[in-house]
Amino acid sequence: MIRVLIADDHAIVRGGFRQFVADEPDMCVAAEAATGDETISLVREQAFDVVLLDIAMPDKNGIDTLRIIKQVRPEQGVLILSGYPESQYAINLLRAGANGYLNKDCEPDEIVRAIRAVARGHRYLSEAVADTLADNLDKPAAGRPHEALSEREFQIFCKLAAGQIPTDIAEELHLSVKTVSTYRARVLEKMRLTNNADLTYYAIKNGLIE
Repeated sequence: MIRVLIADDHAIVRGGFRQFVADEPDMCVAAEAATGDETISLVREQAFDVVLLDIAMPDKNGIDTLRIIKQVRPEQGVLILSGYPESQYAINLLRAGANGYLNKDCEPDEIVRAIRAVARGHRYLSEAVADTLADNLDKPAAGRPHEALSEREFQIFCKLAAGQIPTDIAEELHLSVKTVSTYRARVLEKMRLTNNADLTYYAIKNGLIE
């Protein structure tokens, strides 16, 4: 039996996932979480075959939650579900350790296939993600600037773009303010931007934040 943890802050979304997972004879919903912290606590307490994780979570977003899950249980399968287009977040999240990335608009059958693939220890790439990766291989210089960021750089970029200040980011990630400032400088240089306002504009324009 594939044990699934559903992590989404919307009860109606969790209910939908619960229903079609329960319809599968080889799957069960072992637990549910409405926040990033709840998700991490559950992963600390017990092992799941697959964590279905939403990006837009309260208290800790999906990116931060994914990072901590992989620290707590490196072998934990995590399937990211998001309302954002695959082309915007997928590559960075796969690089950060996600085992798959799907848009919430996909068909339930595809999510079920993805759960089975991740439970077997494989990565699951939707057709859109596979096309994006293929495009990057064919034209490596044509990728979006944020796709060139490291896992940590991308994490800090998202926080800066959302308006967080280095002091708060440092406290949240258990880093020094100087280290956060160094990452910020690297992000600006790699993306050829000048300041935090540029980061926010870029993130909004590219659908990375609302």
